Amino acid sequence: MKISIIGAGHVGATATLFTVQKKLADEVILIDIVDGLPQGKALDILESSPLLDFDINLTGSNNYADLKNSDIVVITAGVPRKPGMSRIDLLKININIVKSVTENIKKYAPNSIIIVVTNPLDIMTYTAHAISGFKTNKVFGMAGVLDVSRYKTFIANELNVSVNNISAMLMGGHGDSMVPLPRYTTVSGIPINELLSNEKINDIIDRTRNGGGEIVSLLKTGSAYYAPGASITSMLESIVKNQNSILPVCAYLNNEYGFKDVYSGVPAILGKNGIKKIIELKLNSNEKKLFNNSVNEIIKTIDELKKLKLLT
Repeated sequence: MKISIIGAGHVGATATLFTVQKKLADEVILIDIVDGLPQGKALDILESSPLLDFDINLTGSNNYADLKNSDIVVITAGVPRKPGMSRIDLLKININIVKSVTENIKKYAPNSIIIVVTNPLDIMTYTAHAISGFKTNKVFGMAGVLDVSRYKTFIANELNVSVNNISAMLMGGHGDSMVPLPRYTTVSGIPINELLSNEKINDIIDRTRNGGGEIVSLLKTGSAYYAPGASITSMLESIVKNQNSILPVCAYLNNEYGFKDVYSGVPAILGKNGIKKIIELKLNSNEKKLFNNSVNEIIKTIDELKKLKLLT
């Protein structure tokens, strides 16, 4: 098993650390265009191997040719939105980055599974699929796993119970357009609305939607990377170990939930070949409305980018 992680920033490096800690591959490559950055971070992590008890071939590289024979490639490369930068400005920069990265994946690792992490997540995953031409089950994005992890954390803290007691699901886009599903949220099988008031549940949902922003406001500079790194590793583990875990995945919809040719967060079974199956939940009228609004926002952005000839 060979896993390549593109982007040696905080998210990519943290995902690399967690991946080798869990011994998910025989070989892990950390790739970045900045000279010395992936090499230095890979070496630093490798030097922890006697303490963390892993024997893995871990290296850093500036050469995309080192993607060769990768089974899974994770794309974390991209820039965060900066003050004064418009939404379209960010999209233009990150689309070009993801296009370039994906072209290299297609060239050097044509049989790999691609996991996209770069934001705006749904659009970047759509871009990676369009450029790669890979089957849709082999190109998907990470966002829902992170959102659900935050959601579970806030519920556990509010109830003062173990996070392991909580089962939850979220859908839709990452961030403001996230679709909460309290009906599918339980604590040791007990529906969440029997333990918390609607007001408190809504407070937790709002905090989850703004989870990344809350961390950014606390850090002042930079953004979250420990939980995103762990979320990536959770997806990798389900694939590598063929766990067939049901996870919220940014997946290509082909008539599921009434949508076609768009990527959005939905529950899916994740196994050795990527997405094994998308699960279609029975949504009530309000949930369906929220989900439709979320997906339509993604479609609107895709159409906008096509008009600008940034997507085809």
